[in-house]
Amino acid sequence: MYSVTKTIEFCYGHRLLNYEGKCRHLHGHNGKAEIELSSETLDRRGMVRDFSEIQRVIHAWIDRALDHKMLLHHRDPALPALRQLGEPLFVLKENPTAEAIAQLIFDYAASQGWPVTSVRLWETDRSVATYRGPAARAAGSRPGATTRARATRRAMRRRRSTVTAA
Repeated sequence: MYSVTKTIEFCYGHRLLNYEGKCRHLHGHNGKAEIELSSETLDRRGMVRDFSEIQRVIHAWIDRALDHKMLLHHRDPALPALRQLGEPLFVLKENPTAEAIAQLIFDYAASQGWPVTSVRLWETDRSVATYRGPAARAAGSRPGATTRARATRRAMRRRRSTVTAA
């Protein structure tokens, strides 16, 4: 099995609902996502995926959707005020934990038909969450990969969050 990992840094703010610690308050992070792609075979160039393609597709999506945005739960009481102020938001159906953000990035990569096996989200230099999902088995060389990628894209559309630009 071959694998490549691309690291993408971005900044975001969030807070956690129903949480007793410091993270219940609005705050920000300089996050780092590590996206791992794996395949049993290499493409015609001898690669799992070109790093520049990962940069162009996944990094560009993170820049548009998540970078310098407040990632908030759809029931966060701060949403109306932040929307009124025109603040950039990404609204999730679940609490915007490091685990949920790792899954969000994983699901996006899988929705592009890529053989993603894991996403690690470093919230700080000492705290990391990893998501490995069913699409991890959707490596391009395996039977049924296209069907699983389509199912992942459908799941992404169902759970897609609204994005409000500044």
